[in-house]
Amino acid sequence: MGEIALPNGFVPRPPQDDLMGYFDDGGLRAACCWPRRYGKDLTMLHQTAKASFERPGMYFHMLPTHKHARKVVWDGFDNEGRKTLDVVFPKALREDTNKTEMKITLRSGAIWQLVGSDYYDSLVGSNPFGIVMSEAALSDPRAWSMFRPMLAGNGGWAAFISTPRGYNWFHDLIQLARSSDHWYHSHLGVKDTKHIPLSVLEDERREMPDELYRQEYDCDFSAANVGAIFGRYVEQMEKEGRICAVETGDDHHSEVIVTSDIGYRDKAAFVWWRRLRGGFEIFHYDDGSGMDAEEWIPRLRKQPRADIMLLPHDAKAKSFASKKSVIETFLLDRPWDKCDIRVNEQRKKADSINAGRLMLRRIRISNGEACKPFLQALRSYSYEYDEETKTFKAEPRHDWSSHPADAYMEGAAKLELPSPPPEKTTIIVPPLHNTFTLDMLHETVGVHTTTGRLT
Repeated sequence: MGEIALPNGFVPRPPQDDLMGYFDDGGLRAACCWPRRYGKDLTMLHQTAKASFERPGMYFHMLPTHKHARKVVWDGFDNEGRKTLDVVFPKALREDTNKTEMKITLRSGAIWQLVGSDYYDSLVGSNPFGIVMSEAALSDPRAWSMFRPMLAGNGGWAAFISTPRGYNWFHDLIQLARSSDHWYHSHLGVKDTKHIPLSVLEDERREMPDELYRQEYDCDFSAANVGAIFGRYVEQMEKEGRICAVETGDDHHSEVIVTSDIGYRDKAAFVWWRRLRGGFEIFHYDDGSGMDAEEWIPRLRKQPRADIMLLPHDAKAKSFASKKSVIETFLLDRPWDKCDIRVNEQRKKADSINAGRLMLRRIRISNGEACKPFLQALRSYSYEYDEETKTFKAEPRHDWSSHPADAYMEGAAKLELPSPPPEKTTIIVPPLHNTFTLDMLHETVGVHTTTGRLT
């Protein structure tokens, strides 16, 4: 076998070379906000290939979802029509390739694997020496919370590469990197990189929504999260002070309802609602993946109690990994004593979204730690933009935010808010001793707002 120099067949542009040089010199944390088609993934794939031979161990390349990772990286091609991973990790350097798990074992003894942030908790117990979070703005922020102590313990490194999606956790990360002496920071727009001809950019600007263009090419965080379904409603709640501190314990005597979105391979998500005199408040949240109904029951018992549990319509059939349906499992062994277990009817996604938007105008949500991932999910939940048709798809993007949003909408579509009191009608009738015409009488007659009778 002839010698192979790493990176293999890759000549980085100056900013890419700076990033790779930072890690070559022992850097441990980097956050880069770079525009579309600037080779974010390619740069870090080649850097990881080098690292895997310098320090053999486990390395993860994470995208927002497992499906996204397979489509973009595992099955991806470069501009010359070659499979990207065959160039980054030449077959001569491999010991084994596992297509099912998207895992490559190298002759150095290192293991490189593609993963999705939607299943980050399935990676508990791993000990990676390096992790790349690609499209970090669209990824579940809790993935980094899980990996951070691992990397701190073994001296591993982490790179975050993405375009913006509004002022979310990736924006906070970029701000942290900019102000810290211990991070590498780079925030470039297409005017800085100049890697796309102006004629192409002009076509893109005409064909794309302005907000999307500003995000993808200008790397503008102030551009609205294009396609966001609940984002502006959550923003309005913040302005009105309805994302606030609320009671989280069991001492409150109001009725508590838990709504859920269930799944085994996908996440299961649970939202705790408290009925108030004027409506509802959401005070607790929990989710997880890879557990069946029997495993969820003891976990739920450690959470705040509930009087009613609303399961989605497919609870009658979906069985996680067991032979019984979900509803059968929960009825046989209720998470809470005297909890009423119910199954929601099936409804159109558009109806659920509309109900979710209406509900956000009249409720409040806890700003406590338990609800932070829930609020982040509501902000991130969005329609996917179809590059071919230049329109948004009818169905929302299926990613880490889908499950919390679905669990919320199960409640929003079912729980009834009290109707506002009817507006009182003031009718002025001239005193009886005054004379008036028939036209004047018609002008003063009214209809009672509740009985419908003439008054």
